[in-house]
Amino acid sequence: MNKKDKERRNRKKKNIWHYTKKSFIVLLSVCILIIGTGFLYEAVAARKEARLYPPPGELIDAGGYNLHLVKKGSGAPTIVFEAGSGETSLSWRGIPDALSEDATVVVYDRAGYAWSEQAPSARSGENIVQELHEALQNAELPGPYIMVGHSLGGMYVRLFAQTYPDQVTGLVLVDARPENDERESKPILEKENFSGNPSVFTMKLLKSSGVMRIFKDGLLEGLIPKEDRDMFVNVIAKSTFFEAKDEEGRLAYITEDSIRGQHLGNLPVRIITRGIAPDYVSAGISEEGGRKLEEIWQTGQRQLLDISSDSEQVIAEASGHMIIHDQPELVVDTIRELLPSQP
Repeated sequence: MNKKDKERRNRKKKNIWHYTKKSFIVLLSVCILIIGTGFLYEAVAARKEARLYPPPGELIDAGGYNLHLVKKGSGAPTIVFEAGSGETSLSWRGIPDALSEDATVVVYDRAGYAWSEQAPSARSGENIVQELHEALQNAELPGPYIMVGHSLGGMYVRLFAQTYPDQVTGLVLVDARPENDERESKPILEKENFSGNPSVFTMKLLKSSGVMRIFKDGLLEGLIPKEDRDMFVNVIAKSTFFEAKDEEGRLAYITEDSIRGQHLGNLPVRIITRGIAPDYVSAGISEEGGRKLEEIWQTGQRQLLDISSDSEQVIAEASGHMIIHDQPELVVDTIRELLPSQP
């Protein structure tokens, strides 16, 4: 190969590298532009849409930050609803309204959720209970209380009743998470290689980039009812929400330890348990693994009867975990059983 051929080949290599590098820069620039546009779109849309969803209740001081509380009805007792993990004051739908003619009803959003501000303290059950109690006092709602808790919220209302026993006159646990559920389920989930929910980083990125807003129907299918997706994207799906939900889950073991072996004397306790098991297979869990997990859950539900000498369990035969949506009338009727008799 002569000198000219070598020079020609070198120039060709340089040209290929030049065009490759240039193409890469163009492609990278386009990607950055698209991503940047998505972030800008989300920022503008979020600010615009937020005006359409003002808080339906009041922001009440809970000790250095504000909780969003919605009060309906009047008179004693005060029925306080504690939602499950990732659920908000909106999750109870028509249940509070159905009871507002009989008593004072309070639904609220935990710190970081929906319209509530982010808390400066860790999301342990102890802090959640203390902050709720302070907000109730500041809202001039001193009790007595009937505490209603769904799923993870069931552990919180149990801790509330344990912390303020003289102020609680009844407890309703709606498919409430038993205190031994995580430690008994964990080995099975590990064996199943169950990954659980997407990371906080992933959820925050999907939201802040506009992807969740644009593709909400596909991304939220099976997670959020279609009629609730706009509300979820515009009110609930904030960075503070994903962070608070994650921290609640990581610190739930502290609450489990606090209420393990609990006995609340003769406090009236009503336990509503799902009659339909979740579709474990669709979640990537084997039939055998799902059977074991459901057995652990149902055993834990029966063990809740031991927390009081005045406890009863009812099975929501037509419901999965979201009994508050599947059979709201059963929840209403069960709560009414704990209301004082009208003269």
